[in-house]
Amino acid sequence: MIITRSPLRISLGGGGTDLPSYYREHGGFLVAAAIDKYVYITQHRTFQQDIIVKYSKMERVQSVDAIEHPIVREALKLTGTTDPHLELTSMADIPGGTGLGSSGSFTTALLKALHTYRKNILSPAELAEQACHIELERLGEPIGKQDQYIAAVGGITAFTFHPDGRVEYRPCHIAEETLFNLEDNLLLFFTGYSRSASVILKDQNDRSKQNDRAMLENLHFTKELGGQSLRALEAGRLGEFARLMDVHWQHKQSRSAGMSNDRINEWYNHAMSHGALGGKLIGAGGGGFLMFYAEDKTRLRHALREKGLQEVRFRFDFEGTKVVAQN
Repeated sequence: MIITRSPLRISLGGGGTDLPSYYREHGGFLVAAAIDKYVYITQHRTFQQDIIVKYSKMERVQSVDAIEHPIVREALKLTGTTDPHLELTSMADIPGGTGLGSSGSFTTALLKALHTYRKNILSPAELAEQACHIELERLGEPIGKQDQYIAAVGGITAFTFHPDGRVEYRPCHIAEETLFNLEDNLLLFFTGYSRSASVILKDQNDRSKQNDRAMLENLHFTKELGGQSLRALEAGRLGEFARLMDVHWQHKQSRSAGMSNDRINEWYNHAMSHGALGGKLIGAGGGGFLMFYAEDKTRLRHALREKGLQEVRFRFDFEGTKVVAQN
């Protein structure tokens, strides 16, 4: 049996510039952080000759081509895993469609399990690139490369997406005291809405390909905000970082009519008037988690709890995708 895990993530600045439709022409840049909420994959060799795949449903098939789950099917093909005595099970601390990059985490954890089973050794960058290849190229999803890379490498990381497809990354140089304050003062609240990132991102993707001026200017500015956010974090200016989160959110809303709704806007404004210094909706938009930076955390927690929002407390993850058990 092999058990792997991949962390979920939060975006700290520049999100949306990691889509090929943008970075292939203009280059992308963002800062993301892995958190201690995970997607787990368990791989087990079965006695009977069946391929069993368990996620929100269960499949029992005789061949890889018969698997309905597209990521599982393509991951098995990519790794050359043809053993018919195979059971794969996925579990997650937080469900998909909530803006924390669960699809990228699922794909990297799955590939890590399959490569471990086949005794292949891959670097985090190779693992991330294979996950991107499956989701973006084989399956044609209109998504970016952020989720797969931050899941694979972990930490608080700055990513540069080059027009030729190369991805460079480095850990952010954040002082220990700043890191502890950032971890303590960032709060996540679930809106209760789940959505498909692909649906939200398709509009951005299409408009970027069409050289829509408003969309490109929005993304250029967002990329600039990513650089400013990195500089604020590395200089220990967390108040400035919080302000940039708010600027990012205001611009992000103008990308798509489905980015927010009246209730999300109401919760956001309520948080900003009850202790939050800045915040934004995590992920593609339309639902998922609201994230705020607040020094007066007790006041903000009470205010959003009264609105019925559930908080999810977290710490940063610095390990990335890893094998947690093998026998």
